[in-house]
Amino acid sequence: MAQLTRIVPELPVADLPKALQHYQEKLGFSVAMLMPHGDYAIVERGDVAVHLIQDETRSHSPVGIHIFTTEIEALFDELKQSGAQVTQEIMLKPWEIVNSAS
Repeated sequence: MAQLTRIVPELPVADLPKALQHYQEKLGFSVAMLMPHGDYAIVERGDVAVHLIQDETRSHSPVGIHIFTTEIEALFDELKQSGAQVTQEIMLKPWEIVNSAS
């Protein structure tokens, strides 16, 4: 079976400039690429890339992504310090118990 090496989520946003500012200032990403028309961008942090696409019509379904780290407490503190909206405290989920047992 072919091995997957990376997944890159493409997330719709209502206001791309505002989303880029949020990803940079609150989440610690940097802009890797911005299309000339300003309707598509790629932000990166470490080995994680997220593609953002302008969707003023909000015609896409809401999405969520999970980003994994071995330094969850440090990342959690960093996000809170930067003013990111943290909606959930750190908690162990059943799938994390399975993954850590591997």
